[in-house]
Amino acid sequence: MKLPSLRRARPTELPGITGVVRLDRRTKNLTKRLKPGEIAVIDHVDLDRVSAEALVDCKVSAVVNVADSISGRYPNLGPEILVGAGVPLVDGVGREVFAVLHEGERVRVHDGALYRGDEVVAKGVAQDTQSVAEMMDDARAGLSTQLEAFTANTLDYLRRERDLLLDGVGVPEIHTHMDGRHVLIVVRGYDYRDDLVALKPYIREYRPVLIGVDGGADALVENGYVPDLIVGDMDSVRDETLKSGAEVVVHAYRDGRAPGSERLERLGVESIEFPATGTSEDVAMLLADSKGASLIVAVGTHNSLVEFLDKGRSGMASTFITRLRVGAKLVDAKGVGRLYRSRVSTFQIVALVVAGLFALGMAMVAIDADEVLWSILRARWNDFTYWIRELFT
Repeated sequence: MKLPSLRRARPTELPGITGVVRLDRRTKNLTKRLKPGEIAVIDHVDLDRVSAEALVDCKVSAVVNVADSISGRYPNLGPEILVGAGVPLVDGVGREVFAVLHEGERVRVHDGALYRGDEVVAKGVAQDTQSVAEMMDDARAGLSTQLEAFTANTLDYLRRERDLLLDGVGVPEIHTHMDGRHVLIVVRGYDYRDDLVALKPYIREYRPVLIGVDGGADALVENGYVPDLIVGDMDSVRDETLKSGAEVVVHAYRDGRAPGSERLERLGVESIEFPATGTSEDVAMLLADSKGASLIVAVGTHNSLVEFLDKGRSGMASTFITRLRVGAKLVDAKGVGRLYRSRVSTFQIVALVVAGLFALGMAMVAIDADEVLWSILRARWNDFTYWIRELFT
């Protein structure tokens, strides 16, 4: 008699998203170690676009924010990007979760709650496309208050940095030569990857001075370039990039503190300090302008009021003033990519080659060249066509 086979019952799969958890109060630091499928726990009021795009690029399975991703102060862009990419977002679970959870544990996110096993570790609000859209509409109503604060911060920055902006007082001496040259400043910000790809013909032809602002230096290296100058507080650039031979300028505070200098000393990298208020991208622009750059092309920087406010920092007022200070020599990478065309077109190259071959052929007919000479020419022609293929691939 054949006995019925016994099958082990599979445990019921719990609802929600399960994965390894990574925690950090600074989103910028967290994205450096996130892996696809993991759950990110962040502490980021008014999640901005750059941070959200970095989280999406890491292919996280969910994002849990201990703070409010949209506080209502202004319409920040980050939450829309997350939910638009299909990444579940849970808000306002409370900062206590940092003391309860340990990095590397497996957790589960379901219906606005964070679970460790069967234990509810924290509860928040699960956001979706509709809820984010409603909160963004409410946030736009408070935009006028933020504009007033932005104006006040702008005036305060003008008072504190008047000598630097008007007379260049405090700009350090550097070895990198910029006088009369184009300068390309790369910030790991909005659309920097696409802009660098679009600028390849421009970089190849004009060979601008390449300045990487913190992680922007890594972006240059990732695209096959070696930065001439690295500017920033050195908190988000790789050690290998700092050791690439580029000149390094540390953005220091006005009170003399320069946290990035300690790291450079440990790496044995020489640096120059530039004390200034504002952001590191401001420092890079002011440095290029004061050293005589004829054109400054900005990649990944902020170029609209919405982007300034999206950073959620009073210091962004300095970027607005810095752009006014630099003036017409500053152009956005998108404008260069749309307007720039190589001065030598493909048609001109082909026409030149055809004309040369025609003249050579006529000369060969005129002198009645023998078979040996023709075979030599055929071999040279094969070498030439191979070179052309290599050139365009």
